[in-house]
Amino acid sequence: MLEIHHYLNLTNKKDFILHIQHHGAVNGVTGSCHQLHVNKHASILIDCGLFQGAETSGNNNSDNLAIEFDITSVQALVITHCHIDHVGRLPYLLAAGFKGPIYASTATAKLLPLVIEDALKVGVTRNKSIISACLKLLNNQLVPLEYKSWQTLSFSNVQSEQAPKVKIKFQPAGHILGSAYVEIDIATNSKSHRVVFSGDLGAPYAPLLPAPKSPYRADTLVIESTYGDKNHQSRKDRSKNLQRIIEKAVSDNGVVLIPAFSIGRTQELLYELEQIVYRQRNETRSTDGSNGGSNDFWQTIDIIVDSPMAAKFTEKYQEFKNLWDKEAKREISAGRHPLNFEQLYTVDSHEEHLQTITYLAKRDKPAIVIAASGMCSGGRIVNYLKQFLANKTADILFVGYQASGTLGRDIQKYGDLSREKQGYVFIDHQRIDIKASVHTISGYSAHADQNGLINFVKRMRYQPEHIKIVHGDEQAKQALAEKYSQLLPGAKIEIAK
Repeated sequence: MLEIHHYLNLTNKKDFILHIQHHGAVNGVTGSCHQLHVNKHASILIDCGLFQGAETSGNNNSDNLAIEFDITSVQALVITHCHIDHVGRLPYLLAAGFKGPIYASTATAKLLPLVIEDALKVGVTRNKSIISACLKLLNNQLVPLEYKSWQTLSFSNVQSEQAPKVKIKFQPAGHILGSAYVEIDIATNSKSHRVVFSGDLGAPYAPLLPAPKSPYRADTLVIESTYGDKNHQSRKDRSKNLQRIIEKAVSDNGVVLIPAFSIGRTQELLYELEQIVYRQRNETRSTDGSNGGSNDFWQTIDIIVDSPMAAKFTEKYQEFKNLWDKEAKREISAGRHPLNFEQLYTVDSHEEHLQTITYLAKRDKPAIVIAASGMCSGGRIVNYLKQFLANKTADILFVGYQASGTLGRDIQKYGDLSREKQGYVFIDHQRIDIKASVHTISGYSAHADQNGLINFVKRMRYQPEHIKIVHGDEQAKQALAEKYSQLLPGAKIEIAK
């Protein structure tokens, strides 16, 4: 793995030299894993994610999961959120002998065992005893923390005179349920240095969760740059775009396939679809006093979530309604059910999944299917693509980032409707011509766009002297670096390589 070292002299004492190693998310957007060395004897790991797409090139699956860096000094693991590209290597960290505490927000701590169990079943083993042993270790080491509350870290394996004074605090990141950026305060005598790791920051005005607020202070900032070169559509525009594309797509009674991550994106889509259904019902009634009308299909169309994991995560979203934004809470107070409405169907078993595909292929009625994974790199969406990608009446709708080297990126590229002729992709070594219409709505990304990333820094009371940019394609990182250089002329702006 890559090791990027950055030295910050906090005092004249040699023991207190801060540096950061990056073990992922420097050549793309996956594998987030950062090691903060607070002195020569102790370090903290921030995330331990899985590599995906082109970032696994040349490596087999075990290479992508292996912990190849020295964890001797690692005293604690801090989890920003439970997407697989931030936690997927956690079982291997435990297997490598890590026994320290695993800090996560309260909601993330509830979600994390579900994510790790699923990751083990899909990518490692279905041996129940191995999975149970791993989950037992995880639960024993997991320490839930509330947002906005400082937690002092203990360094039990470090001699008292060598132990640094370190505390951490989670702040809501607005990316997915439980997501956080983390403030780490390192004190030496009368001085302290504040390091902020952004994790993945949410987009302003996204459904369900409030947007992140900037920290009061950051001396060093390690920040993601997924959309460092782009700005999203407004919430109103993207909702209209979603409705327009679906209405056009189902005009030929075809199936609309939406690849979406089980946690975050699926719940946001359900929220938006419920709003469209509600709005269309009221508009139709106000127009002709009945439930009829040209858009009556919104009251009858099947909206299918084919992902047991998504169903479990949706339950957790409902459990943690206290973390929702004001708009979503108002809807609940008004008696609406944004994540559980009449047209919504959830597919559970694998047998039911296969039956659903067969049923949709034979019937002459439109449907919307939301299935994982979000980048089409596995999961149930792949079977839908095998069945419908070569069907002219089908539509594929991407609502999130597609990493280089994933099936989603290939479909997005070679199925682009602006091309003179659509191309093809290989799925399980089988060539499939792309005849379905392929659409992209970038505004539904759960990541902050360029303006959001700039405002995160701009709104700090004490802005960073040093920014390290990670978790993005080269073009996005470079564009964001230029913006930060303009914003903070005296600061050191660095792209991790």
